[in-house]
Order: sequence, then C-alpha cells, then structure tokens
Amino acid sequence: MSTTGDGTLAVRAGLPAPEQYEPTLPGPVFAAHFHLSGEPVGPYTYGRETNPTWTHLERAISELEAPGEQVETTVFASGMAAITAVLLSQARTGDVVVVPDDGYQALPLVREQLEAYGVEVRTAPTGGDAQLEHLEGAKLLWIETPSNPGLDVCDVRRLVEAAHAAGVLVAVDNTLATPLGQRPLQLGADFSVASDTKGMTGHGDILLGHVTCRDPQLAAGVRRWRKVVGAIPGPMEAWLAHRSLATLQLRVDRQCATALSLAETLAARADVSGVRYPGLPGDPSHPTAVRQMRRFGSVVSFVLADAETAERFLSALRLVDDATSFGGLRSTAERRARWGGDAVPEGFIRFSVGAEDPEDLLADVEHALDKATS
Repeated sequence: MSTTGDGTLAVRAGLPAPEQYEPTLPGPVFAAHFHLSGEPVGPYTYGRETNPTWTHLERAISELEAPGEQVETTVFASGMAAITAVLLSQARTGDVVVVPDDGYQALPLVREQLEAYGVEVRTAPTGGDAQLEHLEGAKLLWIETPSNPGLDVCDVRRLVEAAHAAGVLVAVDNTLATPLGQRPLQLGADFSVASDTKGMTGHGDILLGHVTCRDPQLAAGVRRWRKVVGAIPGPMEAWLAHRSLATLQLRVDRQCATALSLAETLAARADVSGVRYPGLPGDPSHPTAVRQMRRFGSVVSFVLADAETAERFLSALRLVDDATSFGGLRSTAERRARWGGDAVPEGFIRFSVGAEDPEDLLADVEHALDKATS
C-alpha cells in the first residue's frame, strides 16, 4: 500500500479491493467450517485456523506496522495471548530469555511459567539499556518501551544491534506507543507485539492482541502456536477492531497533544512529583524517545503524597474513570499500587489521556488535585 499520511493509512488499511455492490469493509464472518471438497488447499478451512475477518484485520495491522513492506501479522484473543505466543513458541528447556523487571504486571506470571518449563529468565530495568548486560547465551530479548507503568524508554536500535550480534532474537512490546508512535520492525526488531485492547482499538470494549514479523519462519511459528492453543479472536471482535483502526490517527494525535499539556501542567505543581512522559522535554527518557518515536503515547504517570491523597484525587475527578486500562477515548486513571506487583510508591498514578476537550480535562485534573491536597 503506497501512502504518505498516517491518517490516510489508518482509514484505508486492510480494505479489500473494491467490488461492485459490496461494502468497503465486509462484515464479520461467523463460521466454524467452510465448504471444503477435495484437498484442503484453500485459504479458509476451519475456524480455529483462519477466518476472512482476521485476514482483513491482519493486513491492516501489517500496513500500519511497516507501510510498503512485506510483513505478516497474527491476531490473538488478547494481548497476553500475543505475548505468550512469542515467548512460548520460541523458548525451549535450557534456553535463556531476557525480560524487563519493570514491565507489564503480568510478565512475572509469564516468567513463572517459563521457569516451570526449564527456561532461564534474566531480568533488568528498561532504563539505561540495562538489559544489554544479560544477553550472553540468550535466545530471546523481550523489550517493553515505553515501559508500563513507569514510562522508561530504552534504545531499541542499540539493543537490537547488540542482541543480533550475539544471535539473540528481539521482541518489542509496543502497546504504549502503537505503530503510529513507534515501529519496532523498522528499528530492527524481529517481533512487534501489542495488546490491541489498549490504544489500537481505543474504545475499551475489545480484548485483542497481535504479533507482526518480517521473517516468514518466525511468523509461521507464532501462527502455529495460535492454532495449537486456540487463542483466537472472535470475528465480531476482529471486525470491531478493524473498524476502530480507521480513527487511530485522529485519536492518537488528540491524546498525545493533551498528554503533553497534562504533563506540563502537573510538572508545574508543587503538590505533584515524579511526573513522567517521554514527550516532555525534561523527562529522563526524552533524548532516547525522540530518536525512535514519532508520537509519545497517551499515558502520563506521576506521584502524589500518599495513598490517601491519591484516592481523594481519583474520587474528585469527574471526567476520568478509575479503571485499569489505557489508550481509550475516555480518560482513565488509577493508583497502581493497589494491585501490588509494580515497584511504585503508594501515591503513584497512571493516567491515560482520552479524547475529551483538553481544556475540560485539564480543568478537571487541577480541580481534583486542589481538592485532594487542600
């Protein structure tokens, strides 16, 4: 697909060739089986293996991940299904996998499973490219940048170069950035992975994930894993996801612009500390982020005095839902320490900026902060 603008790309991604009297985006195909006489050589044979609705969505995501290039995407029932498909399809007993120790909260669960299978798991922080020190003898390096929830950023090109020199595959969890913010395959990674539950679909009503690879063999391994474990998305979810991609650029641009304004507003307040946003010029991650990211995401994190102050702040918000997700049209925020598992202070807030009018959202945040800290 030849295009230059991200908006055009998002709106047209994955659409089939025009056909007279047919819809531009065909509806979801609900089928467990297909007409299949003779040898099973056609594209659609059984519903656990392939589905036309997945095909359109996978083509769309491929076009967003690597415009104009030949890559393969496999969609999954959730982000965790996509993550485990890469890790568990590649790692074998005796292998070494390197993962961040400050990444998505479910990664420790994956680590336990890998170790139960006899895989050695090494961990290091995202910041400062600390994973570089653990690559010797590894099979796979897992990167999450920006990290969730701390928003640290690592130098993907540097890590990929070192990993490939050591014969190590590289997977990047790109959930926070989306392909409009960062394209891991173009930075050299072998796998680009995301929970499309978040910014990609952007409405907080779909669970979905994907893996995109340039290497057909790696893609085949991931696709085989989906077939074996049956971690497939429903056709309705796949169709809704494809529909949602059309507004990706509109949503992301609005969210990123407001997120920067929010970070600037928070950084100016004496009752707020630890403000992190990769797009903020004074952020520790900013010098690295500007070299590899085109947009900096919708998530801002910051710290209030204690758990009680944070809870008062959340309760005082009127335009923001207290919910454990991010990337949606409606702003959300939560006190992350309530879950345990994240190495964050009790008053740490992860704030996901939505598509509300910036002036309204910022006024709501400032009002809530005033009430919480007075």
